Amino acid sequence: MSTGAGELDRPLSVVPPGERGGTRIADRVVAKIASQAAREAVGTLPPDADRPSASVVVHHDVAHVRVHIDLDYPCDIGARCRTVRRHVVERVGTLVGMQVPEVVVHVEQLHLVAGPGAVQGRTR
Repeated sequence: MSTGAGELDRPLSVVPPGERGGTRIADRVVAKIASQAAREAVGTLPPDADRPSASVVVHHDVAHVRVHIDLDYPCDIGARCRTVRRHVVERVGTLVGMQVPEVVVHVEQLHLVAGPGAVQGRTR
């Protein structure tokens, strides 16, 4: 039976950083961060648009990300996708310290946003 008093008197051994263990961040956590980053980058969407989602494959400290987004239309689709890519790379890198060499952006649906005075429907 140990009283614990002798255990406190022992000097603590210093373990080199490489031997202390590691932290593993689950793919689903990285995917949630990427989804949130995509939401931030996309901005305001029409009410019927789905929220951006992401799937991630992590190998060591490298994350390959696939993001699914809806966009309003008309818009500069290429510019919006570039903004999403940049923001996802920056946020995942900052928050979890992973490299993100690839962000594939799938535009799932375009939502027509009628401008002022626009005619709804088809005309001849």
